[in-house]
Amino acid sequence: MKTLLAASTALLAVTATPVAARQLTIDDVIALSRVSAPAVSGDGHWLVWQQRETDVDADTGHFDLWRLDLSVRGAKPEKLVAEADVNETAPQVSRDGKTVYFQSDKGGGDAVWSVPVAGGTPVRLTDFKGGMGGFLVAPTGDKLLIYADRRIGAPSLELPMVKKDSRAGNGRTFDQLFVRHWASWYEGMRSQLFVLPLTATGAKGNGVAIEHGLVGDAPSKPFGDGSEIAWGADGKTVYFALRKGDAKEPLSTNLDIYAAPADGSAAPVNLTEANRATDTIPSVSPDGKWLAYAAMKRAGYEADRQVLMLRDLATGQVRALTEGWDRSIESIAWAPDGKKLIVTAEDTQENPIWSVDAVTGKVTRLTVQGNVSAVVPTAKGLVYAMNSLTAPDDFWMLTGKTPVRLTSVNADKLAGIDMPSVTRFSFTGANNDTVWGYAVKPAGATGKVPLAYMVHGGPQGSSNNSWSYRWNPALFAGAGYGLVAVDFHGSTGYGQGFTDAIRNNWGGWPLEDLKAGLKAATDKFAWLDGDNACALGASYGGYMMNWIEGNWPDRFKCIVQHDGVFDARAMAYETEELWFDEWEHGGHPYYEDPQAFEKWNPVNHVTAWKTPQLVITSEGDYRIPYTQGIAAFTALQRRDVPSRLVVFPGGSHWVQKPKESRQWYHEVLGWLGKWTGKAAQ
Repeated sequence: MKTLLAASTALLAVTATPVAARQLTIDDVIALSRVSAPAVSGDGHWLVWQQRETDVDADTGHFDLWRLDLSVRGAKPEKLVAEADVNETAPQVSRDGKTVYFQSDKGGGDAVWSVPVAGGTPVRLTDFKGGMGGFLVAPTGDKLLIYADRRIGAPSLELPMVKKDSRAGNGRTFDQLFVRHWASWYEGMRSQLFVLPLTATGAKGNGVAIEHGLVGDAPSKPFGDGSEIAWGADGKTVYFALRKGDAKEPLSTNLDIYAAPADGSAAPVNLTEANRATDTIPSVSPDGKWLAYAAMKRAGYEADRQVLMLRDLATGQVRALTEGWDRSIESIAWAPDGKKLIVTAEDTQENPIWSVDAVTGKVTRLTVQGNVSAVVPTAKGLVYAMNSLTAPDDFWMLTGKTPVRLTSVNADKLAGIDMPSVTRFSFTGANNDTVWGYAVKPAGATGKVPLAYMVHGGPQGSSNNSWSYRWNPALFAGAGYGLVAVDFHGSTGYGQGFTDAIRNNWGGWPLEDLKAGLKAATDKFAWLDGDNACALGASYGGYMMNWIEGNWPDRFKCIVQHDGVFDARAMAYETEELWFDEWEHGGHPYYEDPQAFEKWNPVNHVTAWKTPQLVITSEGDYRIPYTQGIAAFTALQRRDVPSRLVVFPGGSHWVQKPKESRQWYHEVLGWLGKWTGKAAQ
């Protein structure tokens, strides 16, 4: 069977001077440049983006703005704004294509700046204090929308005068949930929307709030961004998604889309009040007549199918464009002529671009393989960012059927590195369903190699054809392991029924799939040493590691468990987004249906634990609190099972800092090597 990425040779084509071939390492991955946030001028002349470089010594990343002249064939990228010790991010190109607006932290505290796209001296446009989350320039060019954390009900961006009581303690007090969310405690602040006039002299002052006392975060937290906000075509209305921040917020996935006058003259109107589930990513048609957005149907479920909806802004009539298409919309953008919508949606381990006819709803696939992470429609074609299992993001352009590569940002850094080969396979899993997976073979491997069996998180996620800076399959192959991953029941990209199948079934069908998938892989690929295998996973994958400890205890040489659920009862009371845990176990709190949680609870099978386990967690993880990791380590230690605990201070549900990432791979690969006998590379 052909490799997963038939275009991998094109994705990795480089022009740098050849050097001696070697394997990929974590130091290589840390050093890679990361491109994102593409913006294109309306005439299709300029592509501008933010590019992150890693400063290992400072243990952080640094952002600059780059540009590419799309009118010149073979043009080379060049820096547009790149000031030392300053982060320049989130570029937006004016409608006339002459100006780039961007966010900068120069001087401390983020502000909006501008620079001619042809190059020149940047100019600061805003002067408010207190920082910001992001911004959107109105299509008319005369207004600036800012989203920023401010005290609830703030009338403007102006920071209030706060008198400190020297006698007061520092204890936090709460009267309702959330008390903390994902990786931060609530401190009485919400991300709110403010509009400032934008003139030739800038966007001075503190603007005006447009939410009129709505309590909630716009964009939503922790992962919402500017895609949850849209300007009307005439610059008079702002559309945004918001979930009400009341006492029921931890139980709610009910984001609604509101329409608010940009001058703050009236309260926002809820356009999707009838739907109790998620409505999000609003996008207004070029002629201003239509509002497209994505909607789920089931309340309390964060992984329901997102259907592309279309609202007539004059009449209020709404229709579902993709109701008959069993895929979930992830991003929305209008084609410049307004006749089609350009979307992304997962499909069987790929995340391609699709077009949707705005009248008929007909769906057409535009790209084949690879993970499209951003797409910008232009009058001359689609500009998009794409990555794969063996290549980080670069920019491409699609004008016909054949994509054209625009950048090779990491050509020099990847020169001489032998990437692994990736082969997809399928097998019959639980419920007699077809399940897909892939095997990653180290470059130049001869004979059998030890096996690393990776289980994805989510649980509604996918081991798809995408690059990762955390759990990177190519890195494990670079260390000499044959990596295998399968998309068990609960995975995305196969239809909503397959995704839903994990509910009330965490340790059932997924484990059946994992058992069948490992056998299928070792039967198919003679180069895999199935008798010398370790399993590893994070989040739901970490849960599965704890479940495997007690329910498949004789299969693996070792286990790596990162931020996994150990005790479902404690998780039910300690996690923050209650809708997630309660939905997954039937839709009720633990005290109403304890057996639904206990049925798949790893803590009930500790007496069978015997496989050596590495446990990793972070103190700042409030999704699956670090106490779950400590409890798992305690169980292992009390049973005299060889084990090791790594706790990162602060942090979150993921390891994100360069030095911690390096340490993470050192620990994980060291653990695998210890029990498989594989010497470190």
